[in-house]
This record gives sequence, structure tokens and C-alpha cells, in this order.
Amino acid sequence: MSDLLSTVKSKAQQWLTSSVIDSDTKKEVQGLLDNPDSKALIDNFYKDLEFGTGGLRGIMGAGSNCMNKYTVGVATQGLSNYLLKAFPNKTINVAVAYDCRNNSDYFSQIIADVLSANGIDVHVFSALRPTPLLSYAIRYLKCDSGIVVTASHNPKEYNGYKAYWNDGAQVVPPHDKNIIQEVNAITSFEQVKFKGDPSRIHTISSAVEEAYYEEVLRVIPGKEIIERHKSIPIAFSGLHGTGSTMVPECLRRIGFTNIHVVPEQAEADGNFPTVKSPNPEERSAMEMVIEKGKAVGATMVMATDPDADRVGIGVRNPEGNFVLLNGNQAFSLMMWFILKNLKDKTNAYIAKTIVTSELVDAIARNYGIDCYNTLTGFKYIAQLMGERESKQKFIAAGEESYGYMVGDFIRDKDAVSACAFFAVMTATAADEGKSLYDWLIDMYAEHGFYKEGLINVVKKGQQGEQEIKAMMEKFRNNPPAEIAGSKVTRVLDYKSLKETELATEKSKPLNFPNSDVLQFYLEDGSKISVRPSGTEPKIKFYISVNTTLKSISNFNNTNTELDTRIGQIEEYLMKL
Repeated sequence: MSDLLSTVKSKAQQWLTSSVIDSDTKKEVQGLLDNPDSKALIDNFYKDLEFGTGGLRGIMGAGSNCMNKYTVGVATQGLSNYLLKAFPNKTINVAVAYDCRNNSDYFSQIIADVLSANGIDVHVFSALRPTPLLSYAIRYLKCDSGIVVTASHNPKEYNGYKAYWNDGAQVVPPHDKNIIQEVNAITSFEQVKFKGDPSRIHTISSAVEEAYYEEVLRVIPGKEIIERHKSIPIAFSGLHGTGSTMVPECLRRIGFTNIHVVPEQAEADGNFPTVKSPNPEERSAMEMVIEKGKAVGATMVMATDPDADRVGIGVRNPEGNFVLLNGNQAFSLMMWFILKNLKDKTNAYIAKTIVTSELVDAIARNYGIDCYNTLTGFKYIAQLMGERESKQKFIAAGEESYGYMVGDFIRDKDAVSACAFFAVMTATAADEGKSLYDWLIDMYAEHGFYKEGLINVVKKGQQGEQEIKAMMEKFRNNPPAEIAGSKVTRVLDYKSLKETELATEKSKPLNFPNSDVLQFYLEDGSKISVRPSGTEPKIKFYISVNTTLKSISNFNNTNTELDTRIGQIEEYLMKL
């Protein structure tokens, strides 16, 4: 510990003596050094904030492991250096967007300055806009790269940015690793060109947004049904983020007229004053939109995360209460709706991640549609889309963490168009005299009752990082023989890229990129996936159980049985 503290203090002193770093930052660093409790100093300096395979994300503050002008500058200089090598002898164009978070607009200006100082043309939105619009803008403006400043649904202390390539998708191999090499090659802040060239910084026009709405209109089905049910009450919240800038307008564009936005959460605010966390996966974040839904008589409510690439929905049950659907349920419902109404199923496919409900695989199989599985992250789905572009027709994709995408006009999860689809689904169910809750049970009866649970174990800071690594090693080196009374029959290790049948001890290779993920399949059909989060200081346990729903009248009893099974597995895992 003393060696680590010595290294950290030395690193902090380098910031104090740097001629590039401003006086306010130096004052903050000095305060960390003067504090008798060295924990904050260690957390801020024990490593360099990594430009990972998706970009940057960290707590805002002074230090090498934080989001600030200097770490953002280094990352952007590294990206600039790679772009100049990847696209020689041409004018390079990069699109930049930012969300509602504190310092997001400031960081976007730093990014624009560094890119332009390197002779790169930068196209920046005039105000905060959703991440999916950035993906669309890259393709629409024929840019070579893109950056969005956001920390998605992380707590308010965080910010970050995601880097995109010319296909509108987040960077994947070889570009991600090559960018990381260029970032790591920068050894001092003096190598960063902070003085921007205003002549190379341009404002993105409203034409991009208009073109996006046209694309959504093109893929939306059931326009005659929308006309019949255009006045159904729809309650929406942007949770202080970018969703409020586009979702209500998109709903109006496709024909809905009775849209109720939660006013207290409509204003952009990086402090997220009305929620504990701006994460639609959490019930507390959905409370105000549920109250709005009750007040206006809505049968469904929706809320998007700060950068509007994910959406949570709640649907009314027969008792009149709102039930929040998790990402697996919502995506499964969306795929059931889309695939059963798809007129031309010839050579079509959908995509999902390996930790997303296998109910989606079953639905696709039953409708004769290919369903491809990728590693967690929409960049892998986008990579798959690129590989299959001239071979198969892409329909839709999604993941359990509330991210969905319909149509191929963008290459990232998109809560704006997803909200449009959920609204259309609500109208279509109403046209049948049903609700989305009714549809959920119908879907289970038709394709199998799958239910999922998720455990997030948070481990912050340098010590937490080591604890997560130790937990993964324990599961990898000493896998459980049984979990909650059911024998483990199959283990998939995406780090060694090996699938093993435990009864025979026979193994076969996994055709995936290398990733720190483990999956355990049990004798009773359950599945447990374990992976460290790529964006937050936590390890995640995904639990999936399933059975047959023999009749709609048996839903409540079967639901209770599956909940009990999930609870048993959760209890087992928490004892490890």
C-alpha cells in the first residue's frame, strides 16, 4: 500500500508542475495531497483513465483516472492521430454530440478544439441531442468518425465519451485497439493540441433530425391503427436528459396526439434532482412517470436514460397497477409484435446479445427467422450488421439492458424509435381490446415462459477492481458443480473461447471475440451468466429460468414458481 501511495503522490506532483494544467485543477490536486485520508487521492491517480474499446467513462475531477479537460484531451489527440493515419490525403470529418450531464457541453468543446487543431473538420450539434442521432448523423453527413459525450445512466458524478466509426457504430477491432495504442503513445499533455481552429468547427443543421424522423416513419407499421387510436394517453419522461428533445416530437410525427411529459423531469439537468439514479432499469427512476400515467389514464408509460439510447416501460395489469417490464420482457414483446406482422420473412434476421433472454431465440425460431447472438454491447450487433449487409435483411436487435433498434438506418441502440414502436404496440393491443400486459401473457403461452433476474454487485475504486477480478477467477478456476440444487451441465467461457460439457468433459471452441464472460447452463434449463460491467464498477449476474405456461389462467401460479426459482439462485450466488 505504501508503494502505491508513493507512486500516486509522485503522479499528482507531476500535475502540479505541468505548465499545461490550469490553476484551478492544480488547486484541486493540492487539496487531495493535503487530505490525511488518501483514499480519494489513490482513486483519482492510481491509474490512467483507460480509453477502452468503447471510449472513456469515469468520475469527473482532477487526476489521471478522472474525466477532465486533460484526460479528454489526451483521448481525443490519440483518436485524431489514428484518424490521420487511417484516412491519409483527405479531409477528415467527425460528428460530435453531447448529453445533459454536467460538463458535457464543455467536454464537447474540448473535443472539437483538439480535433480541429489537428486539421479535422468537426460537426457539432447546437444543443444536447440523443446518442442515436449521433449515430445517424455520422452516416447522413458521411463522417469518418463520431464522438458522443455521455456517461449513459451512471450516477451524476460520472461523464465519458463513446467513439464511433464511419458506419455509425461504436468502434470495434481493429480500430478500437489501434486508437488505444495511439492514446497510450501520448506521454505528456504538451503533445495535445488544445488550441482549436474555429474555421473547422461547424454546427449540424436541423436537416439531420428531419431526415431521422422520416426514417422512423418509414419503418413504423400500422399507420391506420395509429389513426384509430391516436388519442390514447401516453406518459413520458426524459429523466432530465436528451429524450425530451426528440421523443415527444417523434410520437407526434407518427400520429399520436395525447402525449403527457413529466414536466419536472423535462428540463435538462446533470444533477438529476428528482431521481436517485437516472436509470430506467430502477423502479425509483420510473416513479414520477408512473404517477403521471395514473393521472392521465395511460395504459403504458415510458422513460429514457440521459442520452436516450435506452428506455424503460411500464404497463397496466388487470388490477389497474403499473407493472415495470424488464429489458428482456420488453424486447421479447417487441420481437413478437414485429415478427408476427412481418410480411416478407424471406432471408431475414434479428440479433441479440448472449445475456439476453433466449425467449427471443424461441420466437425467431418459431417464425422461421434467424436470430444471431453477439457479445454484450451494440457495437457487436452493428459489426454483425456490417458483415451481413449484402447477405441478409436486418429487421431488429436488442439487449436485456433496455436497448433496442429497429431498421438499419442507425447502428446503435435507439430509445427514440423504440418509444415510437412501444406506442404503436400499445395502440395495436388496444385495437384488439387488449393491453401490453395481456400480450405478455399471450406471448408466454405461445412461445414459452422465460423469466430473468439480475444481480449487480458494486465494487468501487482500486480495491473493488481487484475484488471483481478475484471473483471472476474463482468462478473460472473452480466452477460450481451445481447451483441451487440443479446440476451444472455446460460451461461457456468466453475468455478461453471454450464450451465444455461437464458430463463428458468434452470441449469445443466458441466462435466469438475474447471477453471476460462465463455462462453456466443447468440441468433444469436455467442459465446463469457472470461478467464484470464494461462501464461501471460492478460485477453482474444474469439469471434465466423457464418453463411451459400450460394456460393463461395458470399465469400467476407459474410466475410465482419462476420467481421462487430465481430467488433460490440469487440466494446461492450471494453466499459465494
